[in-house]
Amino acid sequence: MSCQKNNTSGNAQPKAPTEAYLHTNMEIQNEQHRSVVNVPVELALADVAKQLNAQVQGIIYEDNSFEDDNNDGFKTKVWKRAPITVETRDSLLFYTVPLKVWAEKSYSISPLGFKIAGSQATEFAINLKFFTRLGIDPDWRINTQTASAGFDWVTKPMIRVAGVEIPITGIVSRKISENLEKFAHTIDDNVRNNFDIKTHVLRAWNIMREPRLLSELYRTWLLITPTDILMSPFSMANGKIKANIGVRGFTQTIIGNKPVLKPATEIPNLQINSDVPQGFQVGLIGVMPHEEAARLAAAQFVGQTYEFQNGAYKVVITSVDIYGQNDKLVIKAGLKGSLNGVIYLKGTPYYDPLTRMLSLQNIDYDLSTRNLLIKTANWFLQGRFAKQMQQQFVFPIGTQMDDAQKNIRQQLMPRNVAKGVVMSGSLDALVPHQVYLTPTSLVALVMAKGQLEIKIDGLL
Repeated sequence: MSCQKNNTSGNAQPKAPTEAYLHTNMEIQNEQHRSVVNVPVELALADVAKQLNAQVQGIIYEDNSFEDDNNDGFKTKVWKRAPITVETRDSLLFYTVPLKVWAEKSYSISPLGFKIAGSQATEFAINLKFFTRLGIDPDWRINTQTASAGFDWVTKPMIRVAGVEIPITGIVSRKISENLEKFAHTIDDNVRNNFDIKTHVLRAWNIMREPRLLSELYRTWLLITPTDILMSPFSMANGKIKANIGVRGFTQTIIGNKPVLKPATEIPNLQINSDVPQGFQVGLIGVMPHEEAARLAAAQFVGQTYEFQNGAYKVVITSVDIYGQNDKLVIKAGLKGSLNGVIYLKGTPYYDPLTRMLSLQNIDYDLSTRNLLIKTANWFLQGRFAKQMQQQFVFPIGTQMDDAQKNIRQQLMPRNVAKGVVMSGSLDALVPHQVYLTPTSLVALVMAKGQLEIKIDGLL
């Protein structure tokens, strides 16, 4: 008994998948991506010395009474004799403070029973030496711990009494040693009160918060929202004091009008971390509106004829429409021929970085459509219709991605964003992140990863 094929037309009216969306355009543009902006801190030793010399001027120390707590019979005045010099050894700063000292010593002697009383003045030169361990407190104040490294005589003190030169080196040495701690505290106070890093970091904080235009055509803005600040300990080499500040935060790609932000007046407390992370990333957005996707799909498929079982069955696509169901894109295809009506297929939106196309993966028939075809047109399921739809259902968004990438690279080129502030960066990779379905569009989000750095001149 032979089996005869049924070539008569069938009808397809399956139940339509429910339209639903998990995301809105606003939610996508508000998606935040963790990033770190690097702010290298670099202080030249020459600038540190210049700042110290500017603060240490005139008479450094003065004692105008012969009779003080130590009853040492000295009056003294101390001046800076030459510029303070600074050098580094290992992780320490070493200062040499050249001083000129005027001292007047009172005396009372009784040669041959006659009492002789008076005073004699002398001048001499010394070099005081100190070393400092440099740090920074959470409130951004420079913290130095200075201690004495002794002193060297340049010329030694001596007074002349009754024609006889009397060395007073021992007495003066004791006097100097007693005041070395005061000098160390003076250095610490000057550094703490006059070295300001917080103002410069606040400036960089506000510069990176300023929205930057990525695409005028698509009204796309890059927005960086810093959250906290890390800094590596200070290191010293090649005549410079260095540290790396990492400002952690989030990047967003905003579509629409330029966001309006008020300048920040404060920054978070500093966190010291030996390993400041690297890495900046920003989401590049490619948008394909549903209407445009449906138009492109219709131009690709409408009028196409598909044959099944060696031409025994033929169908022509009469219409194509699309919409979303959660994370799936629904394709509604109108058919005529051996099968009349509509069918529904679903696939997962996907961005292909090689072709820079939006496409669909794992296209298959909706359950209601599949059940109907099994009953009325099983031959349709045996064909390559779904596979061919997957191969040809693609939408170009490469131009958008090229424009977005070009604009972000332009933003990252070295440029003066303010007086004494240079921003620069690079893109190292583009990594597909996700394709979202919204009520209006297919939205491809591609992560552009690289580095972003802000350098500030004139920290001192």
